[in-house]
Amino acid sequence: MSAERTARRVLIVGATSAIAMEVGRAYAERGASLFLAGRSPERLDAVAADLRVRGAAPVETMVLDVLARDQHADLVDRAFAAGELDAALLAHGVLPDQARCQERPEEAVRALEVNFTATVALLTLLANRFEAQRRGTIAVIASVAGDRGRQSNYVYGASKGGLHVFMQGLRNRLHHSGVSVLTLKPGFVDTPMTAGMPSNPLFASSRRAGRAIFRAIEARRDVAYIPWFWRPIMALITSLPEFVFKRLRL
Repeated sequence: MSAERTARRVLIVGATSAIAMEVGRAYAERGASLFLAGRSPERLDAVAADLRVRGAAPVETMVLDVLARDQHADLVDRAFAAGELDAALLAHGVLPDQARCQERPEEAVRALEVNFTATVALLTLLANRFEAQRRGTIAVIASVAGDRGRQSNYVYGASKGGLHVFMQGLRNRLHHSGVSVLTLKPGFVDTPMTAGMPSNPLFASSRRAGRAIFRAIEARRDVAYIPWFWRPIMALITSLPEFVFKRLRL
């Protein structure tokens, strides 16, 4: 991939997640300028130092809790302060415990707020800036779980499913301004967030997922399943009639 084609100025929210770190490394290796946002100052500093060593210049950071929506405008202003952005990746999120969500409504609401409501709020501000500059790519990590609700994780799936629909509408809106809107749908990825889940052959490494996301952003894709084989898997799952699907234990 040529240096001329690669995005040169990139915002990554949730930059300390395992997948986002790999995306950042792919950009750093190509000399991109990065603006990183995350909750932990210590981890954010460590990630920034790693990316500088790998070639990113400059790397700026901002400590951000996405639930603090009053900080979103400041984040966007700071990210655009040095000029237009080529790409923005929203990679934050939580994987709630479904059983706890069923017992405690507040657990379900918090997952929806982190994965959907706060993401929509930030996307709305970013969309307006990208629309004004009439170019660039906005990418968001959703999930294959959003394609169909399953009893084992339907609160998480609902948050990602809502995000999928929001991104469809945003893609339709911004296409006319030359802005690419990418929905990323990873399956099982070996990260700290999935550490408590039993491993299986469908798990991908965070490096594989991150590099696939980098390629999807640079290719200006609309929807990308990560890895690719989740597309036919989810096509099969979504094609099942409801009277059959509701009898399954998934």
